[in-house]
Amino acid sequence: MTEDEIIEMAQECNLIGMRPHLDGLYSEALIAFANLVAAKKQERIIEVVERLGTWAHITEVVAEIRGEA
Repeated sequence: MTEDEIIEMAQECNLIGMRPHLDGLYSEALIAFANLVAAKKQERIIEVVERLGTWAHITEVVAEIRGEA
C-alpha cells in the first residue's frame, strides 16, 4: 500500500481533512500505523505458508485464517 493510498483511505473515513492544521501529524501517524498493520499481516501470511508444508492441512489453515478454527 502506498502512502497516497493510505491518505486517500483516511480521507474517505474522515480521519483527516476535517482539521487541515493537524493533517500533517495525523498523516504521519496513519502511515506509520498502516505500515505496522501491513508488517503484522505479512508475518501472519508467512506463518501460514510455513505451516502449510503439505497440502493435506490446507483446509485447516484456511479455516484458521477465516477465524473458523
